[in-house]
Amino acid sequence: MTRIKVKKLIWDEYNREHIKRHEVSVKEVEEIRKNYLAHKKGKKGRYLMIGRSGSRILSVVINRKETGIYYPVTAYDADKPERRILYEKESKQKEI
Repeated sequence: MTRIKVKKLIWDEYNREHIKRHEVSVKEVEEIRKNYLAHKKGKKGRYLMIGRSGSRILSVVINRKETGIYYPVTAYDADKPERRILYEKESKQKEI
């Protein structure tokens, strides 16, 4: 799978408040943007980025607006299948 390049995230009041309800901060999402380890294509043409922010494993749903520019739709603590994707990716990196 080709790695998507997320150069910038578009923030507005709506998505800031939405992720806040999931107890995720803009800072954590920005950290995932810079250092995400896995991603997959999601529903409605969106992408799911999975990465670590401190001790947390977060999933961030993003929607492409332009090349390299994405709108964060939501962010939340990764569920078990999403964490498994991250663990597999991390173990492959250790093998290299």
